[in-house]
Amino acid sequence: MKFRPLYLLLLFVPAVFVAEFLHAPHLVIFGLAACAIIPLAGLMGEATEHLTVKVGPGIGGLLNASFGNAAELIIALMALQKGLLEVVKASITGSIIGNILLVLGAAIVAGGVKYERQTFNRTAASLGATLVVLSAIALVIPSIIHQIIASNPNAQPIERNLSLDIAIILFIAYLLSLWFSLKTHKHLYSGGEDEEEEHSEHWSMGKSVGILLVATIFTALMAEALTGAVEQAAHTLGMTDLFIGVIVVAVVGNAAEHSTAIVVAMKNKMDLAVNIAVGSSIQIALFVAPLLVFAGYLFGQPMNLVFSQIEVIAIVISAGILFMITQDGESNWMEGVM
Repeated sequence: MKFRPLYLLLLFVPAVFVAEFLHAPHLVIFGLAACAIIPLAGLMGEATEHLTVKVGPGIGGLLNASFGNAAELIIALMALQKGLLEVVKASITGSIIGNILLVLGAAIVAGGVKYERQTFNRTAASLGATLVVLSAIALVIPSIIHQIIASNPNAQPIERNLSLDIAIILFIAYLLSLWFSLKTHKHLYSGGEDEEEEHSEHWSMGKSVGILLVATIFTALMAEALTGAVEQAAHTLGMTDLFIGVIVVAVVGNAAEHSTAIVVAMKNKMDLAVNIAVGSSIQIALFVAPLLVFAGYLFGQPMNLVFSQIEVIAIVISAGILFMITQDGESNWMEGVM
């Protein structure tokens, strides 16, 4: 396995166990767990990529869908189990916004500084942007209904039922988008392959599965520690649940993926960079969000998709910016700044 500086952060994994054993302050445990999840997410992503080579693009696509945002999903599931619904919902919006504004923006700037003009598949990018816009509209609807029926004594059951219906529709849309990108129009997504990776040694099936399982288990343990300390840590730092979800959870869960998008953009692989950023937003909106709604019923913590006004506004504006930026199939550093 090729050593990456990112994996030095794995030292934080045993540090979390030591901190919990010594009953360290919640803030210390929270910080250590957040740092430990970052390299674990990177390991999960790398193992999934190597596994995809062995099982083929079809099953590999499903694996990427399942594990692409696994670290973030695990954190959200742990928070959901503890009843931290606002943190969970904020992590959804934070991931969508972060992937569009921070990840794609940083990737376009990094690539644009090195190359005056970069191009990517306009059709694939526009389709992805349209999916993000449509999912943003779907996520906004419950919030609008909430404003209309807030005084209705049956408002909460109505909102939960509406959220469940929307979650089912979004999940079906995600499955259809997988069929589109992996089967009927997979040629649109074949660009941007890294030649260096093509000639590198791929992990065996056993090694890929083993590392994936071990990383997933430790991610779950770190997520348990993170969510167990999040409320006290937030109180100590004076942070709200909205800030924790939108900023901390979203950045920690996707840190490894963020760095990958920037690196490939600097190699002039903009198709791949755009697919990583936009694809991750689509996964969160169409796959992770519905999954969390379904899981809420299993945990006895039914969750609706009613977001705060600032979250709704941010999602809609971010989706609009993405739609405009991807229309011409090319980018420069100034578009990344925007």
